[in-house]
Amino acid sequence: MIRDDAVNALVERAHREVDDGILPSCQLAVAYEGEVVRTVTLGDAPHGEDTRYTIYSATKPIVASAMWQLLAEGAVSLEDRVADHIPEFGTNGKDVITVEQVMLHTAGFPHAPLGPPQWDTREGRVDAFSKWRLNWEPGTRHEYHATTAHWVLAELLARADGVEHTEAIRRRVIEPLGLQKLALGVPADQQGDIARVEHTGVAPTPEEFEAVLGVPGIDVGEVTDEALEAFNRPDVIAVGVPGGGAVSTASDLALFYQGLLHNPDGLWNPKWLSIATSDVRNTFPDPLLGVPANRTIGLVVCGDDGNGPRRGFGHGCGAATFGHDGAGGQLAWADPESGVSFAYVTNGLDRHVIRQWRRDIGINSRAAAVAG
Repeated sequence: MIRDDAVNALVERAHREVDDGILPSCQLAVAYEGEVVRTVTLGDAPHGEDTRYTIYSATKPIVASAMWQLLAEGAVSLEDRVADHIPEFGTNGKDVITVEQVMLHTAGFPHAPLGPPQWDTREGRVDAFSKWRLNWEPGTRHEYHATTAHWVLAELLARADGVEHTEAIRRRVIEPLGLQKLALGVPADQQGDIARVEHTGVAPTPEEFEAVLGVPGIDVGEVTDEALEAFNRPDVIAVGVPGGGAVSTASDLALFYQGLLHNPDGLWNPKWLSIATSDVRNTFPDPLLGVPANRTIGLVVCGDDGNGPRRGFGHGCGAATFGHDGAGGQLAWADPESGVSFAYVTNGLDRHVIRQWRRDIGINSRAAAVAG
């Protein structure tokens, strides 16, 4: 059962940053028993509930979910070396990297360079693979691979299915789930309903970082203001960056997670779906968050160690809650215990990341309370 009073409290909390002028717009959706039970769009969103938002790294589980199907089909295995499927990848010591390490962010090449125009074609991307070098020994630590790992997963999907990764994911996941607005790789002439990304606010001072994190700042790596704003460019949206380029309404994103909870028409092999949503295989410390990564082959699990909010969840999310957030405060998760899934998306990227983190926790905590 969904509590209307708790949903109202959630919506009231989401109003705050929009009403204060910190965010231009946002959208949220609560789903339960396979259906969206409430969706709200706030602020300047000309297409209303049909407005689509760039969801950044909340894209990653969508790509991974197509990989789970390949694993069930035996087209790849977790133990396979990536170079067994993509020989061009096996250079500069990368021949030892396994598919599992790529999916767990333990593969050792988080900073490998790849961007436009080279990522516009498979030939360009594979050429980049051949030049990549390791940042550290595969399998020995965790560091978030913001875009690199999922370009490799995209090529594995493309080689298995004989089509572009965007088409493979559409056929395997998006279309079977009946998601009308979620898309990866949107042609330029179909981008009119996508909200333009805007940076707002001022970054925290070193003193503010020190007070919250105990350090004077954080290394954002490749996730710079310029990199995030590049997703306003029609060519970048069209290429379908698999680590962060999908667009969606909050409703479709919440319904994707209902799909993971209910597995309609057996879209995923139950064994692999269970592994993907619950089997934590990466507990290396996260150098940014300072807590165990708690990653499965595609998702982050809240956990029962009290660190769920630092992993992108809220107070009140069950230990088994799984999901994946995205840059700028994109939120998406499902709680198997309550049956609720939730998504929050915005085109306002607040440079004051501490304020954003607090907003994320506040919104997620209220969303966790909607099941009564």
